[in-house]
Amino acid sequence: MKQFSIGEVARYGGVGVETIRFYEREGLIAEPPRKESGYRQYTQETVVRLRFIQRAKDLGFSLREIKELLSLRIEPLTDCADIQERAEAKVRDIEGKIQTLQRMKKALANLVASCPGRVPASDCPILDALEGSGAHETPISAIGQRTAKKRPNDRSSMKSTTASRRAGKGANHVPTLPR
Repeated sequence: MKQFSIGEVARYGGVGVETIRFYEREGLIAEPPRKESGYRQYTQETVVRLRFIQRAKDLGFSLREIKELLSLRIEPLTDCADIQERAEAKVRDIEGKIQTLQRMKKALANLVASCPGRVPASDCPILDALEGSGAHETPISAIGQRTAKKRPNDRSSMKSTTASRRAGKGANHVPTLPR
């Protein structure tokens, strides 16, 4: 059986040498036998396992979940339904993350749409919203759940809006923290 050095296994497995050492410490791959010189000697099976780990990571599985999948592979009483349940749970997890990312995207897009641009940073509605002050006192998490009101593009109305806000006028006025 052909033996591989850690560098060769890293190259064939598409990972770094330190990643291989980390996976050994975490029990994802077995620590291989060593030559008399102390160098590790890996087999083709290690390369196959490294590729499995990388593909599973690419699909969103955590290292803990990958370790469980690897152990299920050798468990004689495990059937494909057990693996399918875990994969379905991962799909649900990914769907939840996608929904969260979509809300974040919508909130950020609404902030971008509310920004007139070309005004001093001290009047930036995006920064105001991140501070939780100004006309955008709504929590960022709620912004994506409603439609944003666009600020006027007319500079004279922007100045009056900004001046009113600074003067403490308006129902939505929230004092800003000193800078």
